Amino acid sequence: MHDYTIRTATPDDLGAARAVMLDTVYRDFGTGYVPRWHGDIIDPAGAYLASPRHTLLVAVDERDGSVVGTGALDSRGPLHPPNPPDVAERFPSGETAQLRRIYVRPGHRRRGIARRLVGALLDFAVADGGYRAVYLHTDPSVPGAEAFWRSVGKVVHDEREDPGGGQGIVHFEVPAGWSPERRDPRP
Repeated sequence: MHDYTIRTATPDDLGAARAVMLDTVYRDFGTGYVPRWHGDIIDPAGAYLASPRHTLLVAVDERDGSVVGTGALDSRGPLHPPNPPDVAERFPSGETAQLRRIYVRPGHRRRGIARRLVGALLDFAVADGGYRAVYLHTDPSVPGAEAFWRSVGKVVHDEREDPGGGQGIVHFEVPAGWSPERRDPRP
């Protein structure tokens, strides 16, 4: 049985957190590193540790101290383009807590780590007090991603339903009252 600690990343964790993120974009997404999408992965300190309204969490395997998961939150809403205009208007920067980089290494999945990361990120957003919405988007082609996020949030825009399919991304809002113990995304 593995036990995991969810905590705020320190500068000493950034290399291991970056490795989890890069492994995920190469292996699960198949895109590899794309600068316009993944700049925060290369500079997680600037993206998540420099602002008091942003955070980067790590999931640490207590057996060996290895970082096996990440979760981040920032105050940058989705931009148009590339996101649909209604999504960008609904979730403006500064008022929106955007969940990012909720990644767990394959050998540690299905143990509740992602749920615990999301719960801790929502606690952070509530403590900030300045966010009016929590937003995220996911690529439904990643195995398990869409089902997980549907258990956490509410779909606000599915680009697969747009003419031409858009980017194929699914956009979600997470209710402020969501907790890891609760599987129904309705408040």
